[in-house]
Amino acid sequence: MGWREWSVFNLSTTEITVIGIALAVVEVIAIASAVRAVMTARTSQGALAWIGALITLPVISVPLYWIFGRARFHGYVDVRRERLEGMNELIGDVTPRVSEYVVVAPPGLGAGLVLPELASLPFTRGNHTELLVNGEETFDAIFDLIDSAERYLLSQFFIVNDDELGRKYKERLIARAREGVDVYFLYDEIGSRKMTRRYLADLRAAGVHVTGINTTRGFTNRFQVNFRNHRKIVLADAKAAIVGGLNVGDEYMDLDRKLTPWRDTAILLEGPEVLACQLTFVEDWHWATGEVPRLSWEPRASTKSDRVAFVLPSGPADEFETCSLFFRHAANTAKRRLWIATPYFVPDEGTIGALELAAMRGVDVRILMPGLPDKPFIKLAGLSYVAEMARAGVKMFEYGDGFMHQKVMLLDDNVCSIGTANFDNRSFRLNFEISIVTADEGFAAEVEQMLLADLEKSTLIDAADVASRPIPFKVGSRVARLFSPIL
Repeated sequence: MGWREWSVFNLSTTEITVIGIALAVVEVIAIASAVRAVMTARTSQGALAWIGALITLPVISVPLYWIFGRARFHGYVDVRRERLEGMNELIGDVTPRVSEYVVVAPPGLGAGLVLPELASLPFTRGNHTELLVNGEETFDAIFDLIDSAERYLLSQFFIVNDDELGRKYKERLIARAREGVDVYFLYDEIGSRKMTRRYLADLRAAGVHVTGINTTRGFTNRFQVNFRNHRKIVLADAKAAIVGGLNVGDEYMDLDRKLTPWRDTAILLEGPEVLACQLTFVEDWHWATGEVPRLSWEPRASTKSDRVAFVLPSGPADEFETCSLFFRHAANTAKRRLWIATPYFVPDEGTIGALELAAMRGVDVRILMPGLPDKPFIKLAGLSYVAEMARAGVKMFEYGDGFMHQKVMLLDDNVCSIGTANFDNRSFRLNFEISIVTADEGFAAEVEQMLLADLEKSTLIDAADVASRPIPFKVGSRVARLFSPIL
């Protein structure tokens, strides 16, 4: 059938009327959605981007907005409220149980109780931490932790692949489950989209408790696919936990042809603060299943060291923008040094300003990004910040030995953060993340040596370097930055 047969001039009056009514309805929905974007968007840039798209291209933008435009994970908020009303008697209140270990915020993070207020969790002493560099160290420690579990084991990852490492990981969990350990396996369905049904069936057949995060659980959350549970936690018997940037996949063991060697970091935590990691897992498990695992809530002080630590869970169900406020707080309180290693550097304007002000007052601000990106478009957006940040004195580096995926921050002489949060809008506002903050000069010195080794493999990039790159690169970089609110 040719164009003439499809022409609007060949439509009947009734058909034209129906099309007109449908378009009018879509436009009304687009206007209502634009109003909602104004009222609920967490950034003015995001609100303006959605308003422009909704008004000019309503047929395309309306469904995209209701899938990607939600700023808060309201279903999770409701479940959290239920926990506050009914779950405390089951899992106990962590703060009173660890009261003998609670300490005030240490020097290096500013005065007051900003971070405990953000997380509703305290700093504690009696903790021990170990730095885990790259896949071999991390998964050796993870497998040792799995093998040491006596009563229960909690496993949560954003990505679990059915590949060589994934199958080794599965067999370790199955072995513990068959020996009577309660094993809980929580994964993000979108991140773990390559995981097979057979993989999950094998776990369930061995008695492992398995669930996806179920982001779209509940009728009003059916289109809530833009939120991700990006946390990575392995925890045994409330005695130890491992948190970091690594997922379960061959690429994290240097088996990816394009991104090898893979540079990443995790942290092993022992002590009272492990209960905060456990509470974070239980909240996610309860959201996904409506159930609360029977776990131990008795704190265990480490006999190896007496370090001060703090667990910062963050996500789109929080009352405040916990993740972005954490990084801004670090920038605002830094006195001597602020080093940040991140695979994705696409911050909001407020965070950029905080970094620039820190550099202007003499703080040694360094940003370490991958030279070899796994997501080139995000890398382009990150490079668009180089010129203005260099003018303020911020030093930006490209890592040159494979792909760098670690999420590490070093603040002054004693504070560091290792976790799952990237330095971008998705981690700031859309992902559930977890970071472990330590306040210990000895551990900070270890992190410093690790980052100095990374910087030796990196190249300083400045405004002149970016300006010398080809025109398509510069145009692409600015275009990519326009999309930063939704990257």
